[in-house]
Order: sequence, then C-alpha cells, then structure tokens
Amino acid sequence: MTRTYLVETYGCQMNVHDSERIAGLLDEAGYLPVPEGQQADIVVFNTCAVRENADNKLYGNLSFLAPIKKKNPAMQIAVGGCLAQKDQSIILKKAPYVDVVFGTHNVGSLPVLLERARIEEESQLEILEALEHFPSTLPARRFSAFTSWVSVSVGCNNTCTFCIVPTLRGVEKDRPAAEVLTEMRALVDQGVIEITLLGQNVNAYGVEFGDRGAFAKLLREAGKIDGLERVRFMSPHPRDFTDDVIEAMAETANVMPHLHMPLQSGSDAILQTMRRSYRTDKYLGILDRVRTAMPHAMITTDIIVGFPGETEEDFQGTLDIATKARFAAAYTYKYSIRPGTPAGAMENQIPEDVVGERYTRLHEHQQKISQSVNEEAIGTTHRVMVSEIEGRRDEVRSRMTGRSEDFRLVHFSSDTDARPGDFVDVKIAESSAHYLIGDAVAVHRTRGGDAHTARTAPASTSLGIPTVRK
Repeated sequence: MTRTYLVETYGCQMNVHDSERIAGLLDEAGYLPVPEGQQADIVVFNTCAVRENADNKLYGNLSFLAPIKKKNPAMQIAVGGCLAQKDQSIILKKAPYVDVVFGTHNVGSLPVLLERARIEEESQLEILEALEHFPSTLPARRFSAFTSWVSVSVGCNNTCTFCIVPTLRGVEKDRPAAEVLTEMRALVDQGVIEITLLGQNVNAYGVEFGDRGAFAKLLREAGKIDGLERVRFMSPHPRDFTDDVIEAMAETANVMPHLHMPLQSGSDAILQTMRRSYRTDKYLGILDRVRTAMPHAMITTDIIVGFPGETEEDFQGTLDIATKARFAAAYTYKYSIRPGTPAGAMENQIPEDVVGERYTRLHEHQQKISQSVNEEAIGTTHRVMVSEIEGRRDEVRSRMTGRSEDFRLVHFSSDTDARPGDFVDVKIAESSAHYLIGDAVAVHRTRGGDAHTARTAPASTSLGIPTVRK
C-alpha cells in the first residue's frame, strides 16, 4: 500500500519554496499527498528559527503527534529547516520519537533518511554545513499551477545582530543567470504566468561573481520571456538597493510595481545597533526614487518592535517613518531573543509588557495608514490575477479574490466566468486596511487559465494539527 505524506511549513517564502521541493522529492520516492481529513503516514515539519513562537509551534505540534505515533509506530515524523539546523540533537532529546532530523543544506537527502530510519528502526540525524543543491534544482510539487518561486541565491553575507539566518543558511551563493532564466522559461512552458525571485538578500545577487548590476540585468532578461506576465522579488536590503534596479523595475513591463523593503526600525541608533548598515534618510531616499519612477508603486515593509535598548524616542522614530513612508502594509514583529545572536546577549532587553504596548500602538498606527492608502484606490481600476489559493469562490459573499499588480488583495463580484490563472479588471468601490473590494469590469483569459494539469499540491492539508504557516 502506498504511504502518504503531509508537509507543514513555518516561516518565509524560502521555506515554502523548500517545502515544494520536499513534496516533490517524496512524490519521486513513490509517496502520495495525504487526502483531506486523513492521518498521514509521514509528517514533515519544515521549520523556521527567526522567532521563538516558531519553536513553540514545532514542539506543540510534535506533542500533538506523540500519542498518534505511539499507537502507530510505523508512522514517521521528520523535522527539517532552520530550526533543525540550529537545534540538531536538541530536537531528538525533546522528542525522541522523531524519525529524521535534516538541515537546510540537505533537503535532497530526506527520502533516503526516511527509508534508513524505517529499516534500522532508529532516528536519523543528518545536518550538513554546506549546500548540496540549490532548492530550485530539486523536483517540486508546486502549490500553484500559475505562480512559482525561483531562487536566485541562498545564504546571506550580512551580520544583522538579531538574525541567525546567515549562521543556518550560510554565506551567499549565487546561481548563474543562465540557470535562473532557464528555470523561469521551463516554468512558463508548464503554464506559470507569475514568478517571484527569491533570495535572503535578493538585490545583492551577483556579489559572488563580481557583478553589482546582475540583479537589474536579470529583471530585464525576465522581461523578455514570452508568456511570463508578472515578475516579483523579495526581499531586498536597503544597503544594496541601487538605482539600476529601480530603472529596471520601471522599464520592464512584467516587473510589478510593488517593493517589499524591510525597514526594521525608524531609529538610526537602533539601526546601528542592529548592524543594518543604512540610516533612515537613505531608506526614505530609496522610496522617493521608486515613487518618482513608478508613482503608483506600493511599498510594504518589515518592522521589529522592542529591540534591545529601544527607547520611547526610538520607537517614536519608527512611528514617524511609517507616517512618512506611507506603507501599504507592514509586517510587524515583537523582538524575540534568539540564542546565538549578538542581540540575544545584550543586557538592555526591553520588558515584555513594554514591547507588547508598543507593538499594539504600531499596529494601530499602521492600520490607519494602510486604510488611508487603500482609500485612494476607490474609483480606480486594477488588473487582478485570480489564483487557486486566494481565488476560490466565496459563495456566501458571492465574490472571488486575487492580487492586483501592486500586490494588494482584491475581492470582486463572482458573477463572471473568471477562473484561476485569469486576469480580471476590477473597479474598486470599497476599501479596508487589508483589502480592496470592487466589481469585475472585464475578464482576460490567459495561457495560465488553461493550464489546469500542472502537478500541484494544496497549500496545506488539515489533520487536526494547528495551522503553522505564517
């Protein structure tokens, strides 16, 4: 009887991309995705180590599975990703019933490790210190037939004091542009119409082979791929964000007018302590140049609240920058001590209640800004791409959902023949801080809308395990 699997993912888009490869490897090994509502024979957790709550979710879900594993010893549990790379044998000490622990550099070993654990009836721990394969070179079961990720680099050369990712993912390693473009063309041949380029610091691409303009050139070459309707990228670092990238974005038709640019703090003193290597004036200057070149571009960001030593004045600086930048959205996080990082050893940690109060204030402040930004869209028309994950019909509200060119979530009337992979022109009638609502004006059938045979997997499968993807 064929065994079934479930992959649960924590963390960033790089992890989601890795999970597609994990699913593809398990497919290739002869396993099948578990049907909705059934217990999987193999459960794989692809973990994140950036914040403490990811640790808590992992160990909570492992505890949830412990009695199930006890009743069915043939069931296998594997833990991979950044937390596995960091904690290694700690996972097996806390949860000795886990069958496989594998790291960020040896995703491709998972099927062999599972089989070895089954035959030897012993937990397998394999953590490599160097990358075996770029994630994109492994087989994949994509979560969408029409959108995909492509890694341009892995690892990071920055030394941000709050971040453990460079330790776990290693130094930056770039793929040759020809290899990236070949993969993009192959995906388009399979029906993909939107590709997001990924890297820990995507606009530092080219540093390994000494070409500072490599990322801008890559965007322009992506613009020449016939059938590729939309190109996005994340996440850039303000230190490396250059004007040639802005020019490439503005002049390349299929590169979307959306920039996700992490700010982290609006205080120059805190940015210095974070070792972020830019200051607020440089950050705002980049946004000004982006908006000059692309007046309708939407800017989103990441912000950390409560970094060690953050004063009320520092925090007020963050509120002020949010006001000046007019972010369409901000992904805000409470600072979390990560063992092994310089910030984790700093003595001037901020009390939890102060961090919580500031987090709430920033969230409420940004909500008002997002609402104001979205209100400006009322009366305008946006081209929305309908996807499988966000585009399912909502029969109760009689509407469908998709993403606009500038990455805003748009709900629209479902009395059309639109289907996933199509573009719909939507005239915006209402707005909130999180989404736009409008009426469908026209439907544009695409090649993607006809590509329903691509090998894809649902974004998640419920087995009673709490949702863990963020």
